[in-house]
Amino acid sequence: MKQRENEAKSDIALGVLGSLAALYSLVKTAGWKRREGSPGIDLQTIVKFLLFYAGDLANVLFAVTVGIGVYWLIFFKAPSTITIRLPTPEKEYNFITYVSCAFALKVIHFLHKLASQLSIDIFFIDWERPRGRGYRSLQGGTEPKSTMSPVSIWRTYFVANEWNEIQTLRKTCPAFQIMAVLFFLEVVHFEDLATVNASHVPIVKREIPWHQILRYSIACTTWLTIGCLQIFFFASLYERFVEDKIKQFVDLCSVSNISVLILSSRCFGYYIHGRSVHGYADTNMEEMSLNLKREAENLCGQRGLLPNTDIQTFQILITNKMRQQYDRIHEPLIKKKVPSHLLDSSVNPVEQSINAYHTMNKFLSAFIDHANRETDYIIKDKLLVEKIISMEFLEPMEKSIFYNDDSYSFTDVLYYGNEASLLIFDTLFFCIVDIASESYVLAAVLTYFQQRLFEMIRSVTGRKNLVAKTMVDDRFLL
Repeated sequence: MKQRENEAKSDIALGVLGSLAALYSLVKTAGWKRREGSPGIDLQTIVKFLLFYAGDLANVLFAVTVGIGVYWLIFFKAPSTITIRLPTPEKEYNFITYVSCAFALKVIHFLHKLASQLSIDIFFIDWERPRGRGYRSLQGGTEPKSTMSPVSIWRTYFVANEWNEIQTLRKTCPAFQIMAVLFFLEVVHFEDLATVNASHVPIVKREIPWHQILRYSIACTTWLTIGCLQIFFFASLYERFVEDKIKQFVDLCSVSNISVLILSSRCFGYYIHGRSVHGYADTNMEEMSLNLKREAENLCGQRGLLPNTDIQTFQILITNKMRQQYDRIHEPLIKKKVPSHLLDSSVNPVEQSINAYHTMNKFLSAFIDHANRETDYIIKDKLLVEKIISMEFLEPMEKSIFYNDDSYSFTDVLYYGNEASLLIFDTLFFCIVDIASESYVLAAVLTYFQQRLFEMIRSVTGRKNLVAKTMVDDRFLL
């Protein structure tokens, strides 16, 4: 048997797929440059391309190594008579090198995704307006002064809490994933298929040595199969018949009269239209129930941004002018360090932040309402090619562009929209630990702690970013 032929085929697959990955990374870099609103090529562009390519090349190496492993597993274990020989220790070492490179590149890709999610700009647009007048007592015993009734901040806090909760929502249950994988590998003895013995008769552990390629193949196929089954169950059954937290969040925005603006890049992001069709949300239980009943019976308008539509989520591409105005208002809100001689000593920093919040709310409300000609926008559908390559062909020169998005792609800034990357990262982590220790149990334990660690980092840091960008008081986030 000529093993060089198999090695040559593997090299060809890596070369072809690696080249395609490089082209795809170039397309993603071009799309990122457009979303950043900077046409020139600089050092940041090169670094971004390398980060994109690291993730795409990791996927290529992972796909090729899994394919190689499944090939050897099928053709060595399936036939009644031995037709091929397992790779030599030298080839086995080269295979492990590929897996290690895939893991290292996937770590870079994962950290890049994590850092991007933890630096997004987000703001909750409150559409509620005062509905009456109240009286405010003044100091010095003077008569109360008539003022407009303040708008409650509790709805914003409630929406912020729900956003904070779904930041680490996944389409799989990590604990169930690990227990199921261990059950099949250790209890059902799938790991016995990883021995150099070609027979299917159960053997005593350690009586016959493992082969790393077969062991890697068994671990990957088991992990990926259970993960894909979980995703299928979650999407087709659980979300449909039990609860869909993403849709529930969008519904909550509508009931709360709160819209959400998310900017994942300088000039690109997402918009969730949560403006209430009733015009208000601060009301009692009886009136709220009546409003929901009217909406269920189609006795009022639809929730969509455009009249007679129900599309509430959009991908947005804003102009440089719009972004500059956003940054100008947002600067005091995020509490940037400003030289003391530039600060107005007569204004309290807390009051500056509150004023910035109200200014931003009015600015974004006017932007959505087409009240400012300089920062207007149009609404259109994305082309199929634009959706496939995740790149917009039009540049927002004079007007921003809102793309109808009924697939809730704003989840790209959450764990929820990156389940495939997380699944591959967890698989490679599990396999790397197993290669080093030859223990599925140890690999499962370390994988679980790794998942919990990064989930905690994502939750804590995401919470801090949410507080900094929206001025939601940290004490009200559960």
